[in-house]
Amino acid sequence: MKTEVFINTPFITLGQLLKEENVISSGGQAKWFLKEVPVMVNEEHDDRRGRKLYPDDIVNVPEIGTFIVKAK
Repeated sequence: MKTEVFINTPFITLGQLLKEENVISSGGQAKWFLKEVPVMVNEEHDDRRGRKLYPDDIVNVPEIGTFIVKAK
């Protein structure tokens, strides 16, 4: 399932995206979640919760879905 995530700012961090999309319940869980789950950003593995995501970046979370960052 592909979900478009609209942002009002120039970028969103990977941890913020996971929280806003209810993949995790708090920002503090991002570090643990990214160590345990192989999240792909633009087809490359990334475990940095502070990774900046810009419009047209694609985040794939196994068994949860794919998120496409879009500007409003």
